[in-house]
Amino acid sequence: MMTEQDAVEFLKTVEQLGVEVWLDGGWGVDALAGRQTRQHNDIDVFIEKRNATIFTEMLISKGYQEIQMEYTTESHTVWRDSRDKIIDLHLFEFGEAGTLYFENNPYPSDIFNGKGTIRNIAVRCLTAEAQLQFHHGYEITDKDVCDVLVLCETFGLSIPSEYALNINHEA
Repeated sequence: MMTEQDAVEFLKTVEQLGVEVWLDGGWGVDALAGRQTRQHNDIDVFIEKRNATIFTEMLISKGYQEIQMEYTTESHTVWRDSRDKIIDLHLFEFGEAGTLYFENNPYPSDIFNGKGTIRNIAVRCLTAEAQLQFHHGYEITDKDVCDVLVLCETFGLSIPSEYALNINHEA
């Protein structure tokens, strides 16, 4: 598990590197909500591709090794240490004014305007709307349903139809 303390320690280490990081996934949702809503097996982060070397060198120095998953790519890697702490790393590049690129897909840079907290520490996150956008296109798990419900309830957003169907089937 990636505990709240693990997340805080990791973020402090990244801050010491001088690398900006934006949270996505479960910890990103919980940071936006300002509270831990479920257990996490990893922490999903976005960093600029130009910082990849220093960031991955730090991971290696902390005992992390890159592992291959069915969804990993050159811009989306997964790192695990001997205690099964997992870092889900997403690399992006800023492009022309107001655009960023992740896996060659353009996104408005304001998706990184989310602000949250983990244990009263301010963190940068993807916005709630961007989190919903990235919770599409794959098989939905119970963790995904939890994250989407937290986002929708906390920020007054509509539950996406694929999640509404999933929730109705569980009831």
